[in-house]
Amino acid sequence: MPLINKTRSHSVVPGNDLTRLRIAVTVFFALDGFIFAGWVVRIPAIKQQTGASAGTLGLALLGVSAGAVVTMTLIGRLCRRYGSHPVTVVCAVLLSLSVALPPLTHSALALGLVLLVFGAAYGAINVAFNSAAVDLVAALRRPVMPSFHAAFSLGGMVGAGLGGLVAGSLSPTRHLLGLTVIGLLVTAAAGPTLLRHEPLVPPDRVRSAAHPARRLDTRTRGLVTVFGLIALCTAYGEGALADWGALHLEQDLDAHPGVAAAGYSSFALAMTVGRLGGTSLLERLGPVRTVVAGGATAAAGMLLGSLAPSVWATLLGFAVTGLGLANLFPVAVERAGRLAGPTGVAVASTLGYGGMLLGPPAIGFMTDWYSLPAALTSVAVLAAVASTIGYVTRHATAVRETVVKPG
Repeated sequence: MPLINKTRSHSVVPGNDLTRLRIAVTVFFALDGFIFAGWVVRIPAIKQQTGASAGTLGLALLGVSAGAVVTMTLIGRLCRRYGSHPVTVVCAVLLSLSVALPPLTHSALALGLVLLVFGAAYGAINVAFNSAAVDLVAALRRPVMPSFHAAFSLGGMVGAGLGGLVAGSLSPTRHLLGLTVIGLLVTAAAGPTLLRHEPLVPPDRVRSAAHPARRLDTRTRGLVTVFGLIALCTAYGEGALADWGALHLEQDLDAHPGVAAAGYSSFALAMTVGRLGGTSLLERLGPVRTVVAGGATAAAGMLLGSLAPSVWATLLGFAVTGLGLANLFPVAVERAGRLAGPTGVAVASTLGYGGMLLGPPAIGFMTDWYSLPAALTSVAVLAAVASTIGYVTRHATAVRETVVKPG
């Protein structure tokens, strides 16, 4: 955390303040998922509007990836200088405004350019509120990180469901402009709580406030990178389903647009349920077994979701994939944060959201080369890779970390 936040101790924080902060951070996670899902369910309509092929659409979506990844490499410095709370609020405003831009474009090039702006805001807010959440987890002394990501998934489910309902009656322009208004109103309501409170400093960092921060040793950097790779492999699947799930159902299985939008909703609902139970699961199984079992479950579910010949089997596969992936990303980011503080959060978030945002254009290229169902099987492959990494590195991570116990 920045030195400015170490001038007074935050190790003893009133319970009511912690509760308010947790609610406010949760609201921003939910808002992020809501806005992102509202955008992705309108991708088929915007694809048609711009006349883009699968390959050129993939290149346009790369604008989101580029904007997010570049921003993520810089936003950690802003959080250290100004604090994660005000950065979260500013980025929420930018995200809300930028989501209205894509339906104003009429070419793949213009779409890619405005998605650079959208991606920059999306990447920035994710690093900022994950940094705030890691400090809250440490202050609460319980593995509650999945609950924040459950809010993201719940927001995504609501955003996708609403998008499916209005797809036939509202144009993408009106729909996404409505998201802008909602985003600004939510930010105005929840933002003041964050702005009134400095970011928390966990007790262990308070005790060492008088000592200058040390550079991370090679072993710690390696473990942080491992957690980032787990986040990358699993978030790849989330990004792929968000951007291509509806198109797969509509294009390959002749599903109605409303049913196609339900594909991401089923995935988001299952992920929400999995994350709501994530704290209990982590307390019972521990992080290693949670990662291994989750990756294997997601791999099996995505094989069904990508290769099944019927709509309902595909929806079931998407749901199983959501359950499997539910807790992998929050576990990876929280463990990286425990090891290396905000630096660990930034590294894991950059790799993780890089996977989420680089996955969709990769799916687009593979679709041009092979087919969309074949391309979606890459989600299963990377989920299995995440499970394997978690198992292979189980001893190294166990001896390096301090287990967070409830209480």
